Amino acid sequence: MNRRILIDNVISKIHMLPDYKIQEVNDFADFLLSRIDEKITVEGIQKIASGSKTFKFLKDEEDLYTVNDLKERYK
Repeated sequence: MNRRILIDNVISKIHMLPDYKIQEVNDFADFLLSRIDEKITVEGIQKIASGSKTFKFLKDEEDLYTVNDLKERYK
């Protein structure tokens, strides 16, 4: 199904719901939109941080532990 058909289907189903359920649908839509906003924000922060030279010293630092130091491996 394409986007327009899905939107029309959802709207027709919303019209059949009682008022208190419409509020739940609205709250859920707000929740979904906030998750999208959060994801965009986090990705933006990660992009800025990865391009920053603030933590460059960590790349040059020698590893303290290796796989050989493990006593038990997760399976």
